[in-house]
Amino acid sequence: MLRKNLIAAFGALALLIPAQAMALQCVPYARQASGVQIFGNANTWWGQAAGKYDRGTAPKVGAVMTFKATKGNPLGHVAMVSKIVSDREVLVDHANWSLIGGRRGHIERGARVIDVSAAGDWSAVRVWYATIGDMGRTTYPLHGFIYNDKPAMVIALR
Repeated sequence: MLRKNLIAAFGALALLIPAQAMALQCVPYARQASGVQIFGNANTWWGQAAGKYDRGTAPKVGAVMTFKATKGNPLGHVAMVSKIVSDREVLVDHANWSLIGGRRGHIERGARVIDVSAAGDWSAVRVWYATIGDMGRTTYPLHGFIYNDKPAMVIALR
């Protein structure tokens, strides 16, 4: 469907792009879903948000969870908080995390994220990984959350 939409938007030029290269990335999805207008790799969002958006360490519905860059995830990751389950668990909507059908680039809605930090301050999390049907084994460091007071836009990409 994404390829079809790109062909509609860009015409014949989109036909030159291989289908596997058109996987949806986390950044454009988080931008559309949250309304936070930041561009660039996910690992730059926290710094770019300074002075433009409120930031903090507490999850809120509609906020963008920002992952720090790591050796295994050098560009970081961003996801939008869709539900607060408890003080140490949220659900997020994000793109390009799990391998689904052997490929990345899919949107996942309602993916579990658990705060595993010793202080309970959301500085380290584990994330649902659809590929194994369970919480992932890796602990990821977070910068925190970028808050947008505007209502999040609901998008239906299928």
